[in-house]
Amino acid sequence: MFMLWESVRSALASIRAHGFRSILTSLGIIIGVMSVIAVVSIVQGLSATVNAQFEGLGSNTLTVRSYTPFKKALQGQYARLSNEDMELIRRRIDGISHITPILYSQSGAQGRIAYRSQESFSQVFGVGPDWMEVNSSFPETGRALAREDDQRRRLVCLIGTEVIKNLELPDEPIGEYFRVNNDWCRIIGVMEQRGELFGFSQDDYVMMPYGTARRMQGSSRDLDIQVQLLVEDMERQDEVIARIRRLLRQEHGLKAGEADDFRIQTSEQLTESFNAIISTITAAVVGIVGVSLLVGGIGIMNIMLVSVTERTREIGILKALGATRRDILLQFLIEAVMLCLVGGLIGIALGYGVGALAATLLPGFPPAYVPGWAILLSFGFSAGVGVIFGIIPAAKASQLDPIDALRYE
Repeated sequence: MFMLWESVRSALASIRAHGFRSILTSLGIIIGVMSVIAVVSIVQGLSATVNAQFEGLGSNTLTVRSYTPFKKALQGQYARLSNEDMELIRRRIDGISHITPILYSQSGAQGRIAYRSQESFSQVFGVGPDWMEVNSSFPETGRALAREDDQRRRLVCLIGTEVIKNLELPDEPIGEYFRVNNDWCRIIGVMEQRGELFGFSQDDYVMMPYGTARRMQGSSRDLDIQVQLLVEDMERQDEVIARIRRLLRQEHGLKAGEADDFRIQTSEQLTESFNAIISTITAAVVGIVGVSLLVGGIGIMNIMLVSVTERTREIGILKALGATRRDILLQFLIEAVMLCLVGGLIGIALGYGVGALAATLLPGFPPAYVPGWAILLSFGFSAGVGVIFGIIPAAKASQLDPIDALRYE
């Protein structure tokens, strides 16, 4: 233990004595670790924010949407989920506490809105009265959509806070009228603010009763809706999914072997899919910037070989005083590892700073976040580089003949 401590102390003293050279030697490690931490902090910050959004849906939330298989899309046949499908699920499937349709505007979910002289485009969609409970999202001011609003197809709506800014509405817009496409709509509530994601506002939307949205789009049978629902008992979730699947396949006349023309997703599946994409991106980017660590390791090996040559007489004196090959090997190996760890520590600090700065400069991007595993991985990788690329110089130093080393000029 004493020899180990002395080796660490000697390594730190050597690094401090050649400070500028040590920084230049560790530059590859610093850049590599900095790149890894910067990328991971940005990606993980994004992941944490999006996962929080999915968690807001609740683990017992199911979303049913239409899905067109690739072969049918090539033939111009597009699947749709109709109001009749939703009503069938409502009547025939037990174990559901709340269910709501979601009908987006026909023009790609974007609708033209106007108030006095101000005009803008916003996401416009219709929902059922259970939408608030399913999505755990409620008005901050005003009231929620009522069942009577849907049944009577009233021209009332809830808006996000961004709509107030875009249309320059009064600070208290409850009761104000504005145009949604070609219809006048009265504001009955303002939804809770959700902020920005990927630089896009999550509060730029107009939400109206489902019946009203259907009336505004006409009685076309081509309307395609989504259905969201809450399962009462989480233990029965798989059973409910299987029953919905059988019911919709039968309703859509799908034969055995034909692919489903719909998708049933849980909030957990959405989270898992997103995390899988994030993990793939992280692994790919970390692998690319990891080349910097390889280059840095080669640089450290070269400098350590030079250091062995410079300290040949020192090695001869140590061996003459009784130092074994193991002692010499350990001293130079620890010095290489310490050099990498110091570079890794600097790289972690710089990487977090770069990641935080990048997240701040990108509009609407979530704050950077560095998980513990990224720090441990960086330290472990730095130590590994020190061992791998330090073993050859250390072995060369330990194998020097003490007499030849003492004669070295």
